[in-house]
Amino acid sequence: MQFLLLNQCFYPDVVSTAQHLTDLAKALAERGHDVTVVTSDRGYDDPNARFPRHEVWNNITIHRIPSLALGKASRLRRALNFASFLAVCSLRLLTLRRFDVVVALTSPPLISFLATLFVALKGGRFVFWVMDLNPDEAIAAGWLRENSLTARVLKQMLSLSLKRSDRTIVLDRFMKERVLAKGIDPERVSIVAPWSHDDAVGFSAAGREEFRSVHRIENKFVVMYSGNHSPCHPLDTLLEAAQTFSANDNIVFYFVGGGSEQVKVKHFARDHHLNNIVCLPYQPLDKLSASLSAADLQVVVMGEEFVGIVHPCKIYNIMTVGVPTLYIGPSESHVVDLANETPTDQIMIANHGNVNAVVKLIRTAVEQISLTSARTHERFSKQALLPEMIELIEFNSQLKPKAPAPVLDHRSDGVSTVTR
Repeated sequence: MQFLLLNQCFYPDVVSTAQHLTDLAKALAERGHDVTVVTSDRGYDDPNARFPRHEVWNNITIHRIPSLALGKASRLRRALNFASFLAVCSLRLLTLRRFDVVVALTSPPLISFLATLFVALKGGRFVFWVMDLNPDEAIAAGWLRENSLTARVLKQMLSLSLKRSDRTIVLDRFMKERVLAKGIDPERVSIVAPWSHDDAVGFSAAGREEFRSVHRIENKFVVMYSGNHSPCHPLDTLLEAAQTFSANDNIVFYFVGGGSEQVKVKHFARDHHLNNIVCLPYQPLDKLSASLSAADLQVVVMGEEFVGIVHPCKIYNIMTVGVPTLYIGPSESHVVDLANETPTDQIMIANHGNVNAVVKLIRTAVEQISLTSARTHERFSKQALLPEMIELIEFNSQLKPKAPAPVLDHRSDGVSTVTR
């Protein structure tokens, strides 16, 4: 079969959607499929990083297209960046042949709409892999007024993408509920959690020692937030907790990754004269085991309004590494689902704004919790979930394009991704 994959991020970029789409592309190519990717020629978090415009890598044909790189300092700049990518992507798609299956993710927002138009024009099946929901995210974040003309137009574009997709793949039961609430046929919506990179990520004693040695934190307790710094994952409560520990030389807070909110972390540390906060860029996949293993306590954050809209997939790599986790967020989320089936000392829960609770839990972690050996959660491994994804998007050659798909997803009831 011939597959076309659309997303702003792909190999060698290191953000999460790039890594997951790269896993899928490699697996499809290894199964003998013809795989083409249209993506950006710039790094997502570092637009100064440039990649070859055209490349064949692991039997995958990659077309990388140019776009504006105005930075993320304002919503207007981000919108112009996205718009320029979508415009060039539209022109590039016009030059491409028909594909059997087109898979679109969600970076930039609503690239799925281009996939919908491409399939309508040239034929084939369309798979919508929903990594986050927009404009729902923009509305929840306050970037768009819900009843504005722009929001209404974007809602219609999302609705068309969902209704025209032959298969929509979401990440958790909360996201599925949001999609079904938009009037989408439940037979076409499947849940596949974003797998851990367990073939490349695991607990590394040597990596932990090296990371802590390089950063001179061998004898310190390390609290780490690793991943995208976004308004969807508000860090205020964690930062205030870090301020509480400012006089404690034995506890340090590492913020690893990127995104528009990382600059706020740096400004908070500067404005409050905090030496216990350190910011680092995204770590490449071959260094991720070392950085994750270096922490004594990992932190996962979910904004109150973003359940079912975004999905902090960092939790799966953290669980694979086996580092205890502090979750700050609403009491109903996929992370809480995981906590309900995990040993109580592995995922601790606190609400946003409750700085005292976060401080208390960190102190508890310092006093009582030690690192485990890598705690394997096979249900969320790449070995388990990637074949499931492939089975869904290969379809069945006997089906007509708009016939209901066979029940291939055992998570169709919306709760079996994580069993309470």
